[in-house]
Amino acid sequence: MRIAAGFLFAFGLPFLALVVWGVWSTRSTNRFFPGPLTIGEAFVDTWVGRAFLDDVLPSLYRLGLGIVASIVVGVAAGTVIGLFRWLRELLEPLLEFFRAIPPPVLIPVAMLLLGITDSMKVVVIVSGAVWPILLNTIEGVRATDSVMTETADSFQITWWERLWFLVLPASSPRIMTGVRQGLSVALILMVISEMFASSSGLGYRIAYFQRNYLIAEMWSGILLLGLVGVLLAVAFGLVERRVLRWYHGMREVTRA
Repeated sequence: MRIAAGFLFAFGLPFLALVVWGVWSTRSTNRFFPGPLTIGEAFVDTWVGRAFLDDVLPSLYRLGLGIVASIVVGVAAGTVIGLFRWLRELLEPLLEFFRAIPPPVLIPVAMLLLGITDSMKVVVIVSGAVWPILLNTIEGVRATDSVMTETADSFQITWWERLWFLVLPASSPRIMTGVRQGLSVALILMVISEMFASSSGLGYRIAYFQRNYLIAEMWSGILLLGLVGVLLAVAFGLVERRVLRWYHGMREVTRA
């Protein structure tokens, strides 16, 4: 019964939205908002085949590299900055300045320095996705429980053991929050970087369809981006539950 209720809750509203959209599209004469069946046909014709290899896979490759690089840089730099108060105070104005710069405005600079390459697009993705991971890691490390830190001092635990068994686990809920936010930013910047300067990728293909008034194909690309976002969220949820098993277990015990 609970499974059926969860299924209805998850898929009932999207199904109702599709029905309303389909009924509305049959009565509308606006060619810029085709019906779901038309978009579904365009989706199959456009993305099942050569376009998947030429556009979808390169985009996913750049997105994956950008996410991995953002996590590595954000967690590593955030841990170091969070551990040393003097370093946080020294870098705080600089971090606030660069964080305030919208990543899309860096695309022309990246194009001049790196050219129109995959590296340029990955750098653009990292320039935006790294910030939520970095800042959440800093806050998570900084907020490590003082009692646990003093206990580690009393037992003369080595620096590496303290980092691996105390600091990183204690800050992991905040780190995972930053990664969740970074995934959304990375997906957005992947599309924007491909719209500006690319000859392949989802962003390039959607802009191409828009410029050539291939409306159903354009909407099918937007639908595909939505599906990519959903798959990223599902994959992240699975990883998060595994990484934070101890944290969710503590919350359940607390609630009980």
